[in-house]
Amino acid sequence: MIALIPARGGSRGIPRKNIQIVSGHPLISYSIAACMLCDQIDQVVVTTDNDEIMDVARKYGATVPFKRPAEFATDTSPDSEFLLHFFDNSDATEVALVRPTTPLRNPSLMSKIIKFYCENSVDATGLRTIHEVDETPYKLFKMEGQYCKGFFESFNHQEDYTNLPRQIFPATYRGNGYLDVVQKVTLEAGMTFGNNILGYVTQPNVDVDSFDQLREVQEMCNEEKSTLLSYLNLRRW
Repeated sequence: MIALIPARGGSRGIPRKNIQIVSGHPLISYSIAACMLCDQIDQVVVTTDNDEIMDVARKYGATVPFKRPAEFATDTSPDSEFLLHFFDNSDATEVALVRPTTPLRNPSLMSKIIKFYCENSVDATGLRTIHEVDETPYKLFKMEGQYCKGFFESFNHQEDYTNLPRQIFPATYRGNGYLDVVQKVTLEAGMTFGNNILGYVTQPNVDVDSFDQLREVQEMCNEEKSTLLSYLNLRRW
């Protein structure tokens, strides 16, 4: 499996987010290290539009075979653009998508996720890691004029379902970006993950989108003596 780490240069919330320093190392280096320590990953590739990120990624051992076009790295660029650009310029048919904004991963769990995908991928169009959330969409509303409307026609043939006990509704999950798998054939069909998405349940994890979350990752690295930080500190970059 090839790991693909997308890291564009622009970021509104945190300038230069992907190379912000966390415990002495740039944020992206933690995802590179996790991939290098995962025994199911053969190659770590970074796709970026930014020269500084290219240099940092190569310094920490990733491959950066080409520069991503700027038009595929805007605030509104969908994932499908950089993914198709990568597939168009490589022989890969699938990748493990590893986002640098989710820096603290367990390489052993990453291996389990990839093995799970390989063992169950015959009819799958992709894989997403997910975690359970408390809120259910059956309790949410949209507005139609001045009126609240549920997002579904009914639940168990009951149209007035929004005030039913939360416990009776199906468990709800959110994608968390721990490690996803994307297939070239699915992208070429016009979808990113497709209609048969394997789900692998993990614990919630920190996704860095603010300075508070960046500080939280810093504290977790220092308090938990992160395996990734130990690996990064032992290497001479």
